[in-house]
Amino acid sequence: MALALVFSFGKANACTNFLITKGASTDGSCMISYAADSHVLYGELYHYTATDWPAGAMLDVYDWDGGMYRGQIPQVAHTYNVVGNMNEWQLAIGETTYGGLESLYDGPGIIDYGSLIYITLQRAKTAREAIKCMGELVANYGYVSEGESFSIADTEEVWILEMIGKGKQNKGAVWVARRIPDGYVSGHANQARITTFPLAKKNKTSITFKQIDKLFKDKNIDCVYADDVISFAKEMKLYNGPDEKFSFSDVYNPVDFSGARFCDLRVWAMFNKVTDNMKDYWDYATGRDIKRVQPYTAGMCQTPDNFPTNRMPLWVLPNKKVSVLDMMDFMRDHLEGTELDMSQDVGAGPFHCPYRWRPMEFEVNGQTYVHERTTATQQTGFSFVAQCRGQYEWPIGGIIWFGVDDTDNTVYCPMYTCMTEIPECFREGNGSMSEWSETSAFWTFNQMSNWAYTKYDYIHPEIRKRQREMEERWVKTAVPELDKHVFTIKGKEAQVRELTQFSCNQASKMTQSWKRLYHDLFMKYMDGNVNTPGAPVKDQKYVPIDSKHPKYSDEYYQILIEKTGDKYKAY
Repeated sequence: MALALVFSFGKANACTNFLITKGASTDGSCMISYAADSHVLYGELYHYTATDWPAGAMLDVYDWDGGMYRGQIPQVAHTYNVVGNMNEWQLAIGETTYGGLESLYDGPGIIDYGSLIYITLQRAKTAREAIKCMGELVANYGYVSEGESFSIADTEEVWILEMIGKGKQNKGAVWVARRIPDGYVSGHANQARITTFPLAKKNKTSITFKQIDKLFKDKNIDCVYADDVISFAKEMKLYNGPDEKFSFSDVYNPVDFSGARFCDLRVWAMFNKVTDNMKDYWDYATGRDIKRVQPYTAGMCQTPDNFPTNRMPLWVLPNKKVSVLDMMDFMRDHLEGTELDMSQDVGAGPFHCPYRWRPMEFEVNGQTYVHERTTATQQTGFSFVAQCRGQYEWPIGGIIWFGVDDTDNTVYCPMYTCMTEIPECFREGNGSMSEWSETSAFWTFNQMSNWAYTKYDYIHPEIRKRQREMEERWVKTAVPELDKHVFTIKGKEAQVRELTQFSCNQASKMTQSWKRLYHDLFMKYMDGNVNTPGAPVKDQKYVPIDSKHPKYSDEYYQILIEKTGDKYKAY
């Protein structure tokens, strides 16, 4: 028997992950967030049902980005139920692609980063089991993707694992995984973030992959890495220096202007919301001043003197506990409150839209300039906040708060990860990037967000109001009430049915509500007007419409006249 592991087309190569440990959350949950940002990725909720497999069963592996058949690996005896990027045991995995050294791309093998995530979710119960599984998969079957940062969370721990292949002649990958200290938060966004790390020979809390079976059960272990992660770099003449000063990120993905400005700046924005003194890292995060003892040249053999000395920390201690609603809002950032807030410059247009269409880089008079790459971006396929609620056991604990399209214009809907059916609005095959579907949440939310971009100052506040009403109702009322109700239901199968029905009903109602809201806002803001129904008039067939014509912003008028002179002057 074989199972085809098929994924949506479109590379999610410009993503954002935030990681929250249980000691840093308001309710003791471990949480990770993930935005899969690709202009050609269709937002849908993947589902793999729990299955018992006969001896000799094989698994067909397909590349996530393009759907290309890669090969087969042996299936395990039992696989777990997976909803999106979280399984029934509350294991969640996200990723961001950092690329890294091109010489290490395209290694021999069949495991790409998407396969690595979804195969692992079907086979592992905990973060530590996931790290072991991921290490074995790339060692046994090869790794064929670019450099990746992975977020891995269960009910007790949150880890960040960073990996890159070994090039065309070398099977497997080099990698490092670090546990985020409890009470802290972390993040990554398309730039490798693990720098130096404790070495196993000198630190009792660090092990190599060869020691994983023997020592990984020790809860004090907070770092594990591929045995050759340093020796391989030296062999390939990528690093020259002492082992204890080796930096994974600075060797395999050296940070440059784009790595800081387009990537680490998103992490900075989240850190800045939860802790003090992030202004100390502003010059680094904006790419304006990446301090090094010696200059760096692409392709050179790295030494510790080439490493930046002002990089942001891998994790920070927040000033206050983080809630699931906070996590949703972290994903909606446009660099508000900073000098780089795109809603506050001329590029925002007359209605202060904080988005810029691609390409991000452009040239004027021989000088290159950039648009900002913020956490919230128009090309998101899907995003989620995975909430690993250790206070609840199977089947009730895991919730993946799932949304499609632009994170700032989506609604995060609670999907219990024990569910055995996916709601039609999120279901795979219900529409695609080239096929419209009236029942698809992806196309429903895209209609709304693209309408909002045209008159952002007016339309987005109305979206925000409804969005927050729905999310708060779920977080504060509906989910807690359901949690209590499920405990009164006898039998695990009956509990799963109840949680599945709730998840499907909420997603369906949300999509229908959003479709009606779009219709209302389309009529209200049609033709640049603000149309509102007036008071009904007795014996009048139609309700009168009060149509106002709001002017452009004063800044827009000023710029218009500066650029056109007297062309529009009234005489």
